[in-house]
Parts: sequence; structure tokens; C-alpha cells
Amino acid sequence: MACPSMNELPSKRLFIKTFGCQMNVYDSERMTDLLTPLGYRLTDNPAEADLAVLNTCHIRDKAAEKVYSELGRLRRFKDDRNQAGESMVIAVAGCVAQAEGMEIQRRQPAVDLILGPQAYHRLPELIARVHRATGRLVAADFEAEAKFDALPQVRNVKGVTAFVTVQEGCDRFCTFCVVPYTRGAEFSRSADAIEGEVRALAARGVREITLLGQNVNAWRGAGADGLAGLVRRLARVEGVERLRYTTSHPADMSEDLIAAHAEVEALMPYLHLPVQAGSNVILRAMNRAHTRESYLRIIERLRSVRPDIALSGDFIVGFPGETDADFEATLSLIREVSYASAFSFKYSPRPGTPAAALPRQVDEATKSARLRMLQELLNAQQAAFNGAAVGRVLPVLVERPGREPGQMIGRSPYLQAVHFDAAADRAGSMVSVTIEAAHANSLAGRVVESA
Repeated sequence: MACPSMNELPSKRLFIKTFGCQMNVYDSERMTDLLTPLGYRLTDNPAEADLAVLNTCHIRDKAAEKVYSELGRLRRFKDDRNQAGESMVIAVAGCVAQAEGMEIQRRQPAVDLILGPQAYHRLPELIARVHRATGRLVAADFEAEAKFDALPQVRNVKGVTAFVTVQEGCDRFCTFCVVPYTRGAEFSRSADAIEGEVRALAARGVREITLLGQNVNAWRGAGADGLAGLVRRLARVEGVERLRYTTSHPADMSEDLIAAHAEVEALMPYLHLPVQAGSNVILRAMNRAHTRESYLRIIERLRSVRPDIALSGDFIVGFPGETDADFEATLSLIREVSYASAFSFKYSPRPGTPAAALPRQVDEATKSARLRMLQELLNAQQAAFNGAAVGRVLPVLVERPGREPGQMIGRSPYLQAVHFDAAADRAGSMVSVTIEAAHANSLAGRVVESA
């Protein structure tokens, strides 16, 4: 008897909630790609889901508690479906799954599957085991290469921008960070595999690619000389008009990668380069492998080859032992660099990390006060950066419709969201926009011509 075609498979509903970083967004997209041939279709309503997946992040404080709260909600939906004679499979994926393991099922028995970041390619197999009520339910091993080899070659991407994971894991072991424990050692995909994925995306209309990695500029895959070589190779792919990469570590910011920002037209003048703190005392305690001075030299070199580059960063306040002088050193570094955007957080102890056991933990009130001061400075810098765009004509990649009738949204080279009036069929095209107004997190303008 002939096997049913994909169109003949019974439709099942898939709910995915993604927590955390852009790599988790990518992973959720790939899980959807894996499950689409099995008849799963995405739903925004968890109450109707046949399969509910929480793709989790373990970076910030109370991350696991947020997952357990969400699991409590899913358990109620699962109970309702069981009473109606239907079923729901609940899966916890990502870094909380890797870190917590069977503790998740102990605390919430409604969970059927627990799979770490390197095991989600086994999702179809594990779902089948659940339905057969046999086999183990925890998959938390580190097999990055096997994962990428098992993923579908064709991605079901909608829109003109896409993430592509090129590197996973981290060997830096910053004392505050769980990534080396949840994502494993650094692994780089080959340039051939990455280019194949990028070419397939370009053929589907994707025009902007963001290369992802926990430490993306530590990419050392076969087929290109470092991340700079990979960027140069991908810039030659027909249809790819823009390239970005994130997240970078200052200690791996090579001279050839800096030079690529001047020499590769497709590489956008925007760089997310986390520094975390401006005090060398704190940077040593964090095991960051760079100093304040070396970081500032990188910024100086970047601006010498690409004067208009926009910089983004990450900052942690209240790291154990941080004094008022250490905090002031961070503020002075921010004033010296001037950021277009940034992410900032209060330090939160992550179980199992060295920093969690350090003495001189900073009290919550001090951390909150410092965070407010730091964010006031960063917000003022972002407002100034956006305000400086008013009156300029910027090339904007049109992405999608906005909230208002006739409105479209795109991104400037500096990753700013730009709103303007245009026909919906302009999505995927590059237009020149005169910027007329700057807001806290976006720009507004009018189209003057196709770029």
C-alpha cells in the first residue's frame, strides 16, 4: 500500500514558546522544520496543541521558575484535553532542559520529553516513543555535529531575513555564565554546510542573513579562513544583500574580521560586542580574557576602518565584589564608547557557576540603583544615535507590514526599525528612506526612491 503524502497526513497542532536568545529562535524554527513533514502546523493557542514545546533559556535569574510556571499552565490544558478524549505531549527543550534534566519531570510529571540543545533533531523519534509509551524520555547529550547533519536541508522560513547558526558552545568559561555547561564545547559547522543553507534561503527570497553563535567570531569551520573568510564567501551568494553576525567576544575579534567591515559591502555597519564591565578588577573576576584597554583598542580600530559603525553591548551590574569605583569605571567606558543600543542586567547567581560562590555578593538594592543609572545613560545614548538619523537618507530593507494601514517596516544598516508608507509588495526590496522622526526604539520616514 502506498504511503500517504504529506498533504494526506492528519493535521496536528504545534505550540512552541521560545525563551531567551536568537539562537533559541533559530532552534525553534528548526524544530518546526522537523515536525512539518509529520503533519504538525503551528498554533498560537496552547490549549489546542497536540504538541507543546517550551524552548528554554538558563542565562538569567529565575529562568527555570518561569518555565515551571508555564508548565503549570500547560498541565491544565493537557488535563482538559485528556478529559475531552484528546491528548497533548509536553516537551521541554533548550538550556533549562540541559541543566535541570529529570528534575523537571520530578517537579512537573505532566512533562513527557526533556531534550537539550544538541538533541532536538531527535524530536520526531522521541515523540514516537512517547506515543508508544516506551524508551527513555531525556535526551541531554552534546552531539552538535550529529544534530546539524540530521536537520532538514529545506527551511520553512517566512520573510526576507533569517538566522543561520554557524557555531555553538563556548570555551571561554566566564565565571557568571552557564553556556559552556548547557551548550557544551565550541563547535563550528563547515563553510560548505553553511553556504548550502544560505543559498537555499536566498532561493526562497531571504535577503538578510544573521550568522549566530554563542561566540560567533570563534568560528573555525573547514572551508574558510575564520569568520572573516566565511563572511567574504557568503557575500558572494547571489541574492544575499546583507550580512550580520552575533554574538562576539572581544578576545576573538581578529584584525581580518575588523578589516572585513571596511571591505565587504554586504557586511552591515553594526556590531554587538559585549564588554560586560569597565573595571579590569571585575573583568578578571569574570574571567573575560580581555581588559578595558584591549576592548577600547578594538573599538578604535573598528572606527578607523568603518567610521559609521554602530556598536551594541552587554553589561552586568552588581557582579560580586563590584565597588562604587568599579561601577563608575563601567559608566566611564560607556561614555567613551557611546553605544547605539545595549542590553543590561543585574548580576544573578547561576547554580554551578564559579561566580555564585564568590564572596562579597552585592545586595539587591545596590544592584537596582546601579542598573537604573546605567540604563539612563544607555537610553540617552540610544536616543542620541537615533536622533542623529533625522534628515539622513538611509537604505532600508523592507521586511513586513506595520500596524497602520499602508505602513511597512524595515531595518536600516544599523539595525534600527524604520516605519514608512509603502505598498505591501515592496517586501524584500531595498528602498531609500528620508528619516523624518526618531523615537525611542524606531525611526519614521518616507520613501524617496528604490535603493
